[in-house]
Amino acid sequence: MRKADLVTTIADKTGVPKVDVLVTLEEFFKEVKQSLSTGENVYIRGFGSFVIKKRAKKIGRHIKQNVAIEIPEHYIPAFKPAKIFVDQVKDNVSSLPEENGVDGA
Repeated sequence: MRKADLVTTIADKTGVPKVDVLVTLEEFFKEVKQSLSTGENVYIRGFGSFVIKKRAKKIGRHIKQNVAIEIPEHYIPAFKPAKIFVDQVKDNVSSLPEENGVDGA
């Protein structure tokens, strides 16, 4: 499902115009990005948490030059789904046939 599909689905289910749904969705994304960029996690009960994860310093390889490079420690955004969300996906997706593009791994 793409963002446009999501907007259409929400608009159809709620009766809210697509433009208003799109603006609301864009503002939600903007607020999550803003919060994470300032180091503040976002918690949505029953859905999950948008959190900042720290990646430790490590040694990587520059394949074309075949040299080792140091990748400094850094922070990345991550999503941790709520347990109820995980359980719902496990229960529903396990019954879907493989041809729906769902990877079993």
